[in-house]
Amino acid sequence: MNIAIREAGSVIIFDIIGEIRRSHIVETTLHQVVKSQLEQGRRDILFNMEYVEFIDSFGVGEILASYISIQNLGGKFKLIRISRKLGIVFKVVGLDRVLEIFDNEVTALQSFAKP
Repeated sequence: MNIAIREAGSVIIFDIIGEIRRSHIVETTLHQVVKSQLEQGRRDILFNMEYVEFIDSFGVGEILASYISIQNLGGKFKLIRISRKLGIVFKVVGLDRVLEIFDNEVTALQSFAKP
């Protein structure tokens, strides 16, 4: 998994590429990267999932942990461009009822401005 981080106003966008899964290689987790942004005072985070090819239960846990950490600090967490396959996983585990998921970046960014 690779993560490119960019900003759009006050929103931090994570462009995630590859697989969100437990790896045998010790690496920084997605949740650790989110916590790093939170420590810097950034509270609005958008995950671009367009290039995520696979997610396992560890990856689902990372997304849920990120959501909880952001919510606990009064921030907003949203997802864009999840594939049909990931959409099925999110539906099975119930994340589609908890997380805000958008088809495109423009609409998602506009939603951050709403109370």
